[in-house]
Amino acid sequence: MDEAPACRPNWNRLFETAAAQEGLFTTKQAAEAGYSPQLLVHYVHAGKAIRMRRGIYRLVHFPAGEHEELVAAWLWSELEGVVSHQTALSLHGLSDVLPIHVHLTLPTAWRRRRFRVPADVVLHHADVPPEDRAWFGAVPMTNPRRSLNDCAREGLSPELLRQAAQQALRRGLVTKNELGDVETALKPFGGIAA
Repeated sequence: MDEAPACRPNWNRLFETAAAQEGLFTTKQAAEAGYSPQLLVHYVHAGKAIRMRRGIYRLVHFPAGEHEELVAAWLWSELEGVVSHQTALSLHGLSDVLPIHVHLTLPTAWRRRRFRVPADVVLHHADVPPEDRAWFGAVPMTNPRRSLNDCAREGLSPELLRQAAQQALRRGLVTKNELGDVETALKPFGGIAA
């Protein structure tokens, strides 16, 4: 039986993939474009690519983006994760929350998987349906309603949670009826309107 010919490196395909992801790509995506791990190492040594973390690279044609860490976390999750919780609140411009880590929700099936979590990522597990998602550039994130309720269930400080909920209501991003978990969390503190 003849072996299939090796895929030749396709720069255009790799560039297009990276361009849609703030210049980042994974080892797997590079392989799909015909780049072996050895060729990637050569590109790093030649100054054409930068290794961001294990299995994730950036083409030097793309300067580091303001939200590069979000794309890197999403790529690390094999495109399965959804940016969520405090990180999503911040991206939606809700409250003064300034997360120091990327909050990422992985599918519940990933609970049983063993892997090394990047130091700058906080994991949550839940199945996030399409109607609970929004997009921030190339990266999926939870919509305002889901983000607020997730933060309420995870115990975000009442001051920040109230501020975020009030801003979302004022901007018409959610209705009060959609914030059941937020209302429950804030009830001991006077509710959303306090």
